[in-house]
Parts: sequence; C-alpha cells; structure tokens
Amino acid sequence: MNLHKVNEEVFIAQDPIVRLGDEEIAFLKRQAQANARKRARICAHPSNDDALHEMLIAISSDSYIHPHRHLGKSESFHIVEGEVDVAVFDEAGTVVDVIELGAIGSGRKFYYRLSESAFHTLLIRSEFLVVHEVTNGPFDRERTVLAPFAPFEDQADQARDYMRRVSDAVAQRLKGSKP
Repeated sequence: MNLHKVNEEVFIAQDPIVRLGDEEIAFLKRQAQANARKRARICAHPSNDDALHEMLIAISSDSYIHPHRHLGKSESFHIVEGEVDVAVFDEAGTVVDVIELGAIGSGRKFYYRLSESAFHTLLIRSEFLVVHEVTNGPFDRERTVLAPFAPFEDQADQARDYMRRVSDAVAQRLKGSKP
C-alpha cells in the first residue's frame, strides 16, 4: 500500500483501489502507540475536500477523545477490532445515551451511525480500538465543536479524572438500563 504521511497520525492512501487488512492495522497500531495523541488513521479519501470521508482508525485506550460534536455532519463507525462505549451527552455534559460497540462476534453491536449533532466521546474498553469511520466532507475543523464541559487534551491530569467520572456515569447508566 502506497501511503502519503501527512503527520504522525494521518496517512492518505495513494492507490486508486484502497485495500486494507491485517498489515495496515498493525501499522496503525504501531503509529498510534508512538505518537502523543495515541491514535492514527489511514484516509481512503484523497483530499479533505472530498464529499465522502472514509478512514481506518486505530486508537489506543490511552487516548483522550475530547467530547465533541460535528455541525451538519453524520458519522458512522464499523468496529473492526476491540470494544468501545460511545457516550452521548446533553448540552450540560450529562451522559444521556451509551452505545456499546464491539467487533463482530463480541456480543455487542458492531455498527452505529450518529446523524445528529450531539456531543460524544469514546471510552475504549480494549487495548486498541480499530474502526472504519465514514463521515461526510469536506473536512472543516471549524465544524467540530469541542465540549465546553470537558478539559482540553493538553490538561492530561484533568482529562484522566474527567474520563473516570464519565466512565462511572456510563456504568451507572448501563446498570440502570439492564433488568
């Protein structure tokens, strides 16, 4: 596979037919482990301006995904490997929904689509999460809104404490939803 390196966590597939498999997953995991944000992706779309964006993304459980929402966009995940709880928040930062996802065979749902502009984050329940993400383009950083109720990525201690609280809230919500 011919990849163009954009930075330590973003690679763009250069081949006219993109083929991704075990080798690319292993590559992404190595890249994610080696960079500061603990995630890496291969973009199957050649440009930020494309109308459709498809990515294979590896994210370490050590990665902090600041709760965020996308204005005027949908996003879907197909889980390739690992397990994750997607926490969805209201405007005040209260967990209002949890989507339990895992690879096929895990007993969890393996696909979700978020069609509304809701704040969400990932609680990765395995060493790595590998997802095939699809969203509509073009990519515009201004259309991603970081939740004001959560710490920023550069506040590592606060982010770790915050994610513990989110994890507790998710556990309570899941416990309350099971008979």
